[in-house]
Amino acid sequence: MSDAIKHECGIALIQLKKPLSFYKEKYGSALYGINKMYLLMEKQHNRGQDGAGFASIKYDMSPGQRYISRVRSAEQQPIQDIFKTINDRVQKQIDLDPDLLLHPERLKQAVPYVGELMLGHVRYGTFGKNNIESVHPFLRQNNWMHRNLIVAGNFNLTNVNELFENLVDLGQHPKEKADTVTVMEKIGHFLDDAVAKIYKNLKREGFTKAEASPLIAERLNISKILRKASKNWDGGYAMAGLLGHGDSFVIRDPNGIRPAYYYSDEEILVVASERPVIQTVFNVPFETIQELEPGQAVITKKSGETNISSILEAKEKKACSFERIYFSRGSDAAIYQERKDLGCALFPMVHKAIGGDLENTVFSFIPNTAETSFYGMIGAVQDHVREQLKRELDKKGTLDKAVLIKMLNQKPRIEKIAIKDAKLRTFITEDSGRDDLVAHVYDITYGVVKNTDNLVIIDDSIVRGTTLQKSILRMLDRLGPKKIVVVSSAPQIRYPDCYGIDMARLEEFIAFRAALALHNDDGTHNTVIQSIYEKCIKSKEDKVIAPPNYVKAIYDPYTDEQISEKISQILKNDSIKADVEVIFQKVSGLHKACPDNLGDWYFTGDYPTPGGCRVVNQAFINYVDKNKNRAY
Repeated sequence: MSDAIKHECGIALIQLKKPLSFYKEKYGSALYGINKMYLLMEKQHNRGQDGAGFASIKYDMSPGQRYISRVRSAEQQPIQDIFKTINDRVQKQIDLDPDLLLHPERLKQAVPYVGELMLGHVRYGTFGKNNIESVHPFLRQNNWMHRNLIVAGNFNLTNVNELFENLVDLGQHPKEKADTVTVMEKIGHFLDDAVAKIYKNLKREGFTKAEASPLIAERLNISKILRKASKNWDGGYAMAGLLGHGDSFVIRDPNGIRPAYYYSDEEILVVASERPVIQTVFNVPFETIQELEPGQAVITKKSGETNISSILEAKEKKACSFERIYFSRGSDAAIYQERKDLGCALFPMVHKAIGGDLENTVFSFIPNTAETSFYGMIGAVQDHVREQLKRELDKKGTLDKAVLIKMLNQKPRIEKIAIKDAKLRTFITEDSGRDDLVAHVYDITYGVVKNTDNLVIIDDSIVRGTTLQKSILRMLDRLGPKKIVVVSSAPQIRYPDCYGIDMARLEEFIAFRAALALHNDDGTHNTVIQSIYEKCIKSKEDKVIAPPNYVKAIYDPYTDEQISEKISQILKNDSIKADVEVIFQKVSGLHKACPDNLGDWYFTGDYPTPGGCRVVNQAFINYVDKNKNRAY
């Protein structure tokens, strides 16, 4: 993606089902769990570079001994930073006692972070400052072991204000109005309530407080707690939690917006945001890794017993296509094929844009994340050439040798055109200086494009169009092509997200600006703006729970092609000599390529939860009012 987007977080949970001595004997290290957690987090670093955190729980510690540890970092290399902290603490104790690594239980007693239950998180901030207080996991402390709660997630909720008020109504005093805090406190409230009721029953049965402690852990019904706590959550989430006595859970939203995968055997439970991460780190077969279904939770007791529980009624699955295709690791076999299929689906539109002239067309891609879609498009070009040859043979029966040789030699011209300068940073804050710097973020390969050539370049998505306009198109034009065709493997992004990806403001979308420009051309700009604004305001004042998406009216009068043409006009300035055409993936092409990830609200405005429509309508109000605040 040429435009910078802050996006998904990543979670990683490991629960060791055997004593640490088991892993020392079998795998050579009592730090087996910590080492694996480092790999799980590092291989998900693409999901979050604003911060990272790690928390652990030690089993069966004596009263008064430390059993919970947490370390977080918002430094430039946060994963390396937190594991350096952990390793430094381990090394410090080894220096004092060189034999410590040979004795897992002594190691556990002596060193923080070494335990059986671990939770890791990598964070991309979708709103607010990137400070340590915003970094997961979050810890809710209590003197009672069972009431200690650690939470981390990949999520955004649309109804934080409502949830905050719910907590206030319950008599609580949440320290801040944030979705992370409200979620933790909501779970914590029902956890407290459940522990208190179980203890009351145990006291009635004649048990002392000390005797009751392990029995509370056995009788605690985590499924019931999660059902009560998540009842009113509106948003997309994969929420992970640890309880102080050693139970764990991961719950997924009922629409399956945010992903979660798990693997469980007699030795270990592992949960992560991406399947290939588990597959690689633990070297387990693809088919043994399960996707957590919408509305389900994977719950593991301290004993190692793992169960899948239905927490919320599953709704229509709307797993986020954007997260899967554009942010997840492409090493997943299914994702790799889906990206290729997206590129393949674009070729008919590209073929039309270049007038069928493959001989005088150069194909390339930018940035690296579009490479797989590029391969898919090139595969479609090759299939087209073969089909063309077959049609000629079927029609004529035989071909002149020169014609045959020419057709056999016809193959797509593939060149590495753009190379991103990874060392260059747009640190200049003044607009004039920044624009000049942005224009040089990419280097180009000279001498491979002629002035008679079309240049087709594929991007994985076009959101704002800023980098295209200020850098990429200018750069490509220096090569002197007669036409530049920019191809987006994603459809036109028209609506903001509210479930975890930082695409919040309507006015930033090039598709939105193009639709407004069309209305301006037609003389309907002020009328349509006022009409939508009044409907959004009334819906808000009437506190409509599930309003329609009124912003769709901006796009309704125009075809995808008309909006794409206007985008092309906006992006092409007077300094660019070549013709410019921008082509977008069709929504139907996206669905065909990704049949199991139909979350397409960015492109269609069809939000899977009521809160989504409230957010987009509020985003429109903010646009008209020139309010830069978050719409949720």
